[in-house]
Amino acid sequence: MGSESIVVDAVSKEFSMQYHRTLKQMAVATVRRLPLQETFLAVNDVSFTVEQGEAIGLMGLNGSGKSTLLKLINGVLNPDKGKILTRGRIAGLIATGAGFHPQLTGRENLFLNGAILGMSEAEINRKFDEIVAFADIGRFLDTPVSHYSSGMYARLGFSIAVHVDADIFLADEVLAVGDRPFKKKCLAKMQEIRHQGTTIFYVSHAAASVRSMCDRVLVLESGKLNFDGDVAEGIRYLQYDGDGEDESDLDAEMDEELGADI
Repeated sequence: MGSESIVVDAVSKEFSMQYHRTLKQMAVATVRRLPLQETFLAVNDVSFTVEQGEAIGLMGLNGSGKSTLLKLINGVLNPDKGKILTRGRIAGLIATGAGFHPQLTGRENLFLNGAILGMSEAEINRKFDEIVAFADIGRFLDTPVSHYSSGMYARLGFSIAVHVDADIFLADEVLAVGDRPFKKKCLAKMQEIRHQGTTIFYVSHAAASVRSMCDRVLVLESGKLNFDGDVAEGIRYLQYDGDGEDESDLDAEMDEELGADI
């Protein structure tokens, strides 16, 4: 792969939608010769290469295939066609609270989630205080995470992921939940990781945070990669207004940021 960090080669992923769930509905649909399900390509023949240390912004409307592509790169999903090659350890947050066991405490989930992300027990112990300080969940550390708010889930999940020594960092919906100070802290930490030479793959709707974080933009539309290039051009391609943004605009956009459904 040379200095290539991620290679996505002609990748497609297909899903099925069920139209009729009950036996009666299925029987009626069969008599009327209506389809019981329909397949669709969430990711459709996508190819691109990411060099080690690049910071990529993945943009597109909800349902365009962004989260599916991220899960394919992470290995959570397997492509139906094509191949994906990645170099080194992958970490990140692709879903709030992913990998958390609801009946375990924050402390126990910290060790469990760290292990899932490839950290050794010694590595987790060494970074434990730093992870807890960043998450800032206080006395709730020893409370079952089933009692956590979505914001607390996000803080602990992001804090664990961001302290993994990874070659590739994937971030989806990182700033969708949480208060403004935490969002700023997340962006600052991601900038720190970026400057260490880690490859960043960042899904976002917020033009200002993509502009500040990334040096290249990919735009998905209905599963197809329709733009790959300069950040400003990518934002203009999506018709996101970004002219004249200042720090307050960044805050406003971060508050409105949502992750993709698919």
